[in-house]
Amino acid sequence: MDTNEDTSTATTPPDSDPPRKRKVHGMLKLYYGLNDEGKASDQAESLDPCDINGPHFDPEVYLNKLRKECSLGELMDQESCMVKQIRSLDSDMQTLVYENYNKFISATDTIRKMKNDFKKMEDEMDCLSANMAAITEFSAKISGTLQDQHAQITKLSGVHTLLRKLQFLFELPARLNKCLELQAYAQAVSSHRRARCVLQQYSHMPSFRGIQDDCNAIIEQLAQQLRQKFRDGGSNAKDLSECVELLLQLDEPAEELCDKFLSHAQSRLEADLQGLEAELRDPVSPSGPSALKKAASSAAGSPIDASTPTANPFLSVASKTDILEFIDRGCNEFVSNLCLVIASYQELFISRAQEGELASKNIPEMASRKLHAFVDALAARYFSLVERRIQEEKGVGDNSLLVRALDRFHRRLQAVSKLLPGSAVPSQGTEIVVQAARERIKQYLSALQSFYLDSLTDVRQALAAPRLSVGGGAGGGALLPGGASGKDAPPNLPELLASFSASILNQIKSVLASVHLFTAKDITFSNKPYFKGEFCSQGVRESLVVSFIKFVCQSSRQFCESTGDRGGSTPPALLLLLSRLCLDYETSTISYILTLTDEQFLVQHHSPVTAVTALCAEAREAAQKLLNHYVKVQGLIISQMLRKSVETRDWVNTIEPRNVRAVMKRVVEDTTSIDVQVGLLYEEGVRKAHSSDSSKRTFSVYSSSRQQIRYAPSYTPSAPMDTNLLSNIHKLFSERIDIFSPVEFNKVSVLTGIIKISLKTFLECVRLRTFGRYGLQQIQVDCHYLQMYLWRFVSDENLVHFLLDEIVGSAAHRCLDPAPMEQSVIEVICERG
Repeated sequence: MDTNEDTSTATTPPDSDPPRKRKVHGMLKLYYGLNDEGKASDQAESLDPCDINGPHFDPEVYLNKLRKECSLGELMDQESCMVKQIRSLDSDMQTLVYENYNKFISATDTIRKMKNDFKKMEDEMDCLSANMAAITEFSAKISGTLQDQHAQITKLSGVHTLLRKLQFLFELPARLNKCLELQAYAQAVSSHRRARCVLQQYSHMPSFRGIQDDCNAIIEQLAQQLRQKFRDGGSNAKDLSECVELLLQLDEPAEELCDKFLSHAQSRLEADLQGLEAELRDPVSPSGPSALKKAASSAAGSPIDASTPTANPFLSVASKTDILEFIDRGCNEFVSNLCLVIASYQELFISRAQEGELASKNIPEMASRKLHAFVDALAARYFSLVERRIQEEKGVGDNSLLVRALDRFHRRLQAVSKLLPGSAVPSQGTEIVVQAARERIKQYLSALQSFYLDSLTDVRQALAAPRLSVGGGAGGGALLPGGASGKDAPPNLPELLASFSASILNQIKSVLASVHLFTAKDITFSNKPYFKGEFCSQGVRESLVVSFIKFVCQSSRQFCESTGDRGGSTPPALLLLLSRLCLDYETSTISYILTLTDEQFLVQHHSPVTAVTALCAEAREAAQKLLNHYVKVQGLIISQMLRKSVETRDWVNTIEPRNVRAVMKRVVEDTTSIDVQVGLLYEEGVRKAHSSDSSKRTFSVYSSSRQQIRYAPSYTPSAPMDTNLLSNIHKLFSERIDIFSPVEFNKVSVLTGIIKISLKTFLECVRLRTFGRYGLQQIQVDCHYLQMYLWRFVSDENLVHFLLDEIVGSAAHRCLDPAPMEQSVIEVICERG
């Protein structure tokens, strides 16, 4: 049974049980006293004779100890354990033998082969040693034989070398002439340089002096041919480079060569610049100046006939060649040739490795200074031509050509910066691009202003068209919106305002889209710091958008500065429309435009910019001023009618009133028309609560006890008090009316302001006249008629009631025979009127 176990254990493949394999190796290491690295452990040897793994193990002592200390059962267990360990060790030994058997066989074969190889090598080494000994013996024999003739051979060899040199010197003139005939200039210069020092050293000898003179004459002739070849410049770059190299080797002054090269190159570049300058002198097409004159007259606000097409500032002024063609020609001719000159010059004088005497002359530094001065001078002339051509770009219709031209201009100049590091040319070119962008912003601002003024002129014509149709027949009716004509066809203010505002906003968007081309990703200069920051914030936002908004507000305020007997030449409807436009700008348009600008141009406010609130405040101020001026103008128009109606009538000798005067009907009609006009653009507004019958308040006013007391002294002999005193006491307790106070942005406030001005004028005119009985009664009838209609237009009917009360009271004070008309008669006359 034990044998079977040993057999099964011995035949078990060693790799089938890796943990057991590690255990076997561990036990063997433990038995032989090895550590994990395979070295003998440093532990002290055990001296215990009972240690079965120690070197001093004594079986007799160990068995005696077991018999004494263990019982029979423990002895049987110990025996069983020891048998198992013995079998395990036997199995491990078999496994090790199995594992290393192939290695033993392989090592045996290798040792056998090494023995055969070393035997062959020994034979070859013996043969080599014999050969070396033979060679050494033969070399010693040769040295012994030639030892006496060695000095003589060395002397003869030196004489032969000297003769060859002399032969070279004597043949040098003929050799140089041959090279000159074959145009082998490099070989001729090389030969002359080899002999130059020797000829110079022995120039005191006649024979050598003759050779030197002949060589110098030939070399001078060769130098003349090289100079001529250099001046012609028709050779390729390689031949030209070789020519310069040879001239430098012939001690030609490097500075003179540089000057000649640059002078020859300048003549060609001057021709390119003259071609560009000639193109600038070409006259523009005849349509250009006339278009500009029309734009100027339109911007000045001069009236333009409707049949004449208005000059559009966004149309480009045509010329023979556009700016892109001009820049292309400059880049393809001048800039390309300049780059070729720079590259050739650097290869000839700067980049070439200098050797020998040339290295000590510091030619590259001198040549670099001359090249920079040459390039800067020509580039300055080229830049002046480019700036002149850019300044001719007055039309702002299509900005893409200019941007593409500037991009090409900037892109080609980068080649100069790569060829000539440290040159100021690329930075100057970038500055031209930046300046062109600034000028373009100014042109777009001017074009926007001209467009605004032209649109404003069109609005004025549309507002004036109804009046023209009334006075001039049906011919002007075609100019009215909606095809209407005559007095019953006022211009449609909301549509006019919407069209006016939309056209301006669309033009601003179009301008922003054109200007945005400067910051497109495919434009090389758009990544410059200026176009990422200052151009967007200070250029587009401030100089263009904000400046235009301020221009709109300022030009609108200028309409308030015109004064005259009838409120100036500005149509009142235009004042109303502009006030609404400025108010719309304050509420929404300004914020929308600036937000659109910031989003399109990614504006980063590194530098101070105008706040939206400041622009809105300016727009609201302009709207308020325009609306106040509108109220003043309309009030003056109605006041003028009332003033003339009072001043041109004889109030003392007038007849008894039978009708309401026509001027009062006209005042009511005009006030109604103004109410309709203002209502088209502004909201209704807030009114105070009206009485049950406001139209008949006149009766209660003019028949009140206060009025009876006021009239009493005229027809009651024993009046207890003076009527002037009673009137003044009444004014003390009445609310003060501010006639020219600012109005609010609603219809009721505007109408209230106009009626206040009109009635105040009526009151002051009445105070300057003297009235008879019928004159006072006529004033009563007129005021009652006004009260019937005007109360519905104002925010507080008591205001109209108070002013009309003052008018009647003033007329009574100025009346020679104050006998008021009965209220019932007044009402009958007013209703009949």
